[in-house]
Amino acid sequence: MVDRRREPGRSGRSTRRGGRAAADRRDGEGSPRSAAEPGVDLGVLVAHSPGGDAEALASFARRAARDATESIGSVTAARWRVHVAERDPLGDGAARRPSEFLDEATLRMVEGPYDLVVVVTDVALTSRRDRLVPGLASPISRIVVVSTRKLLVGSRDEPVRTLESASVRWNAATLLVHLLGHVLGASHDPGGGVMAPFVFDPSRREVPSFDADVGSYLRRIAADVPDVTASRGVVRRLAFHVLSAGRNAGKLSRALVHSRAPLLPLSLPKLAAAAVTPTLIVVFSSEAWDVGVNMSDGTAALFAGASVLAAAVHLTFVHNLTFPRKPTQVITEHMALVNVAAFLILLFSMVGLFVLVGSIILVIELVVFPPDLMTDWPSLAEPTIRLVDLLRIGTFISTIGVLSGALAGGVENRAVVRHLALFLDRP
Repeated sequence: MVDRRREPGRSGRSTRRGGRAAADRRDGEGSPRSAAEPGVDLGVLVAHSPGGDAEALASFARRAARDATESIGSVTAARWRVHVAERDPLGDGAARRPSEFLDEATLRMVEGPYDLVVVVTDVALTSRRDRLVPGLASPISRIVVVSTRKLLVGSRDEPVRTLESASVRWNAATLLVHLLGHVLGASHDPGGGVMAPFVFDPSRREVPSFDADVGSYLRRIAADVPDVTASRGVVRRLAFHVLSAGRNAGKLSRALVHSRAPLLPLSLPKLAAAAVTPTLIVVFSSEAWDVGVNMSDGTAALFAGASVLAAAVHLTFVHNLTFPRKPTQVITEHMALVNVAAFLILLFSMVGLFVLVGSIILVIELVVFPPDLMTDWPSLAEPTIRLVDLLRIGTFISTIGVLSGALAGGVENRAVVRHLALFLDRP
């Protein structure tokens, strides 16, 4: 369970938000729980565009959250409390990835403190495939993002719906329950019910029920929603990350599989270009071939492994991909999982970058580079270049490429990394 007690010197909200926060939290079902009253605290963040109706969106978000928690609360047998936080005005009305709300949502989660956060916005929401979606969930970070854009706009022949319409209300509640089910670990249920792939139904007037097996699973898992926490201290936080990862190895494994981390460099062209470009020069350098041929297999493997690890660590901390943002803030277990997941995904993406560069180098060695050119070099102990020698040379040059990519290219858009790492690709 979350330790709700404040640490010495830790304020409940940042001074930037002033005294509105406490009053805003009372818009929900009471104040965050005490240690004697277990349950699930759901924070709601309203992110509105400059031209949007903030009041109407806040009222819609409050109603959708209450409808959803009444439905999911009856299944999980836990008391869900809704707390509507203060609004977060957006700079423009452009479409956004759900990861772009992650910083603010995580900050509110820490300062609330809340067990889960739902972001309701009136701007369009895009998936990893750049498709407009009504909402997406991040089981690792326990954050749900819902967009009213897809709920209000139907097919070409249908008029634009309103936030007050019954169809929008119950489809929004169904969508929110569906996404909260994903956060709690439930998968899609093609057989029907609320966990079936979400489709807007104009005739819907209630939230569909859970399948019996899904309901039984949610009842078991709901007791684990409240978080354990760790206070300040580098050593203590590092140990907390390791322990949290060990306790939630299954969640981390699913996040890694879902993220397709080895393919991430393909979504970061500057990183890939900074890695490949110098190797195209180095591969035609005699010094690189001399080093690669005379390097032992163990040294090549150690150099490659250490460089991949160093590149992942460098990208994680240089691009500030860890939470929380302030060292004075308490870190919860799911925040630790977000940090571990982001690091592991970057680590596997560096492995993918290594394989990508290595494949290019190997093709150049086998197809482009003249096969008899090295046999006349005086530095060569043996007159024959074997395949294992080519692999060792490719490993050495690819390692240089990974380090170059991490240092020179970096992650040009950390929102892409977070989106691929943390959020599901469909509702």
